[in-house]
Amino acid sequence: MIGHTELAKRFGTPSYVYDLDRVRAARRDLLAALPDEVHLFYAAKANPHPDVLREMRGDGGRGCRAEISSVGELAAVLTAGFSGADILYTGPGKTAEELTEALAKGVRLFSVESPGDLRRVGDAAGRLGVTADCLLRVNSVSASAATSIRMTGVPSQFGFDSETLADLREKVSDVPGTTIAGLHFFPLSNAADEASLIAEFRHTIEKAAELQEQLGIRFRFLDIGGGFSAPYAAAGERPVYGELREALAATLDTHFPRWRDGGPRIAVESGRYLVGDSGTLLVGVVNIKESRGRRFVILDGGINTFGGMSGLGRILPVSVLPNESAPGAGEPAMLVGPLCTPGDVLGRDVVLADPAPGDLLTIPNAGAYGVTASLLMFLGRPAPTEVVVRGPDVVSASRIDHIRTYAYGQAPR
Repeated sequence: MIGHTELAKRFGTPSYVYDLDRVRAARRDLLAALPDEVHLFYAAKANPHPDVLREMRGDGGRGCRAEISSVGELAAVLTAGFSGADILYTGPGKTAEELTEALAKGVRLFSVESPGDLRRVGDAAGRLGVTADCLLRVNSVSASAATSIRMTGVPSQFGFDSETLADLREKVSDVPGTTIAGLHFFPLSNAADEASLIAEFRHTIEKAAELQEQLGIRFRFLDIGGGFSAPYAAAGERPVYGELREALAATLDTHFPRWRDGGPRIAVESGRYLVGDSGTLLVGVVNIKESRGRRFVILDGGINTFGGMSGLGRILPVSVLPNESAPGAGEPAMLVGPLCTPGDVLGRDVVLADPAPGDLLTIPNAGAYGVTASLLMFLGRPAPTEVVVRGPDVVSASRIDHIRTYAYGQAPR
């Protein structure tokens, strides 16, 4: 791979570098950890860069389908070569306009969160004279894994409460413009270990079989969610799951004996695992400042570039590594960005060896939830450059620009 120092000289900082060979390796490893019959959806929200999406789709053989939650993501995945039939549209706030656009472009599979959401999908489908396959997203009252980020079991805008879903059978089973194709689960994110991940999938599959009997509907599709782990903006290796394939197959054999023949088709989804270790964020040191006994290393990229989702408690602290040419021990420092807010902090008590203006720092495992999950518009600073590489070659280098469009009347003079 081309060196970070050379890329920083060519394209400046802050810059993201995405290695497509790592994207392909992650996709290959996850698909190998799943039974051959299981479909894999890539969560486009993790990184919707066009080159990353094209790599995720694959060039023949077994690739990913696409999970999206907006018409912006819809446009991105269609441009990358996915078809409407490859797409699962999710999210609690789907508007009539968004649904109409998605259906018009061939999307037929939707995850729905409530009876009202289901009716909205049906109304849009009816206006176009088509039928939408809908997965009822389930908010399970119970779970298996005790660790990781829980996505279920509490009052939520996401999903039907599992304990009351059977009581809604009549409300969901005959909505014009829709058919109930199955269920959608997403009970956790970033499982602590493989044993926790397997236990959660087992619990989900058991619950799905129970709900199938309660609803009296033969499912054609079952999305059992994700939870695949990967280091995030910190040093570490992406796990490879050696026991998942056999465990998933055995559990599905028990509860859905015809799953290998598509009764139902089984899917999982992943974002962070598939792209996290493909990305490195390059930032430059602008200034060094001492204040009341603390040292501040001021960088040219902060939460406008990375870390804007830190309020969710899911991505910080980051782990900053010195450039290859300047390793060694040093004194702890606060790593801060260029924004006019005390919240613009990328790292606390990070040890660096004599940092100086012009130095290059790298943040590893930053391929997921990076530039498009940051406070990109704050203070109007330019977006970071995104450089895509494959081996020694630069595939592309681009930057997102924000343009104000005047939809109502003429622009002021």
